[in-house]
Amino acid sequence: MQKQTLAIRTQMKRSAYREHSAPIFMTSSFVFDSAEHARALFVEEVDGDIYTRYSNPNLTELIDKMVQLENAEAGLTFSSGMAAIYAAVAGLLRAGDHIVASRSLFGATYKLLTDILPRWHITTTFVDADQHEQWRAAIQPNTKILFAETPSNPGLDLIDLEYVNSLKENRELVLLVDNCFATPIVQTPIDWGADLVTHSTTKFIDGQGRTIGGILVGRSDLIDEIKIFARQTGPCMSPFDAWLLSKSLETLALRMEKHCANAWELATHFEGHPELVQVKYPFLASHPHVALAKKQMRMGGGLVTFEVKGGRDRAMRFIDAVELASISSNLGDTRTIITHPATTTHSKMTEEERLRVGITPGSIRISVGLEDIADVIQDFDMALQRSK
Repeated sequence: MQKQTLAIRTQMKRSAYREHSAPIFMTSSFVFDSAEHARALFVEEVDGDIYTRYSNPNLTELIDKMVQLENAEAGLTFSSGMAAIYAAVAGLLRAGDHIVASRSLFGATYKLLTDILPRWHITTTFVDADQHEQWRAAIQPNTKILFAETPSNPGLDLIDLEYVNSLKENRELVLLVDNCFATPIVQTPIDWGADLVTHSTTKFIDGQGRTIGGILVGRSDLIDEIKIFARQTGPCMSPFDAWLLSKSLETLALRMEKHCANAWELATHFEGHPELVQVKYPFLASHPHVALAKKQMRMGGGLVTFEVKGGRDRAMRFIDAVELASISSNLGDTRTIITHPATTTHSKMTEEERLRVGITPGSIRISVGLEDIADVIQDFDMALQRSK
């Protein structure tokens, strides 16, 4: 079945009440048929729910949907996207292990790799997204994870997943991909060799800015290993959030088609604008990785980046002059959102680090919403004039 059908028709077994829409199981624990049943659940790990920190029908339904959409084998839900990323690396790595990661990453992911994991002697070598030899040269005998974010946040750089996967050769390396910007509607990294795929479900998966959550899907053996870590440390998603997210998946394909169409119109309208240094969007012919984007992605995604002339001050004036878009650090909402990465999401990076991944003082990240795009374009046109 196609993804749209799977997202709608994958549902937990109906109860005796014969509900059409899945109910919310707002319970912290579950009862057992007998003492022997409880023993079997805990000791032999037979199928069944014990405690919502471990599993819950709503969490299971969401996982089942995402596993099918991402062409994965198994999955886990988490309280946030960063909890999912942390569990993936902490659940698999030991002191002395090493990660090779693309340099252009979400700000919190970058801080996790540079400031937190080194406390436990887990180190990271960063490489430029499109420099193949850097990836190869960075792999060490103790490397365990290859971490890629594609398209990247906020630079919209692309990583050749098929090539990075080839670097595993006969070694037991794990390719972990953050697919948050693309979603499984636009891109399925497992088809290109990824072993694990992570999402901040807070973004496009929810699509309406209502929940915080994360999910990790991929190879069942890796998920089983990470599950041991996750169950003991407790970064669990609530049943209510899982129910909302499962419902959101039913419209994900339709929403992504509109997000991508709107983003394409915004990007093509403003490319070459006299008040902009650059417009970046994966499917634009001017994007340095456009051929790769069209190979790996079905559509160009819902994010566009502008670089305005005049640096930080002009960028701030432009953002303040925009009336229709929301000024927020979130993305993937029905409403268009505008962000200045250098002073918000990536403010903890040094200026040198930001410039190296293409975040200039004039860079603006736009999460293109579902409004009539003509209204957004008109508003941005006026904001560029007012902010001169």
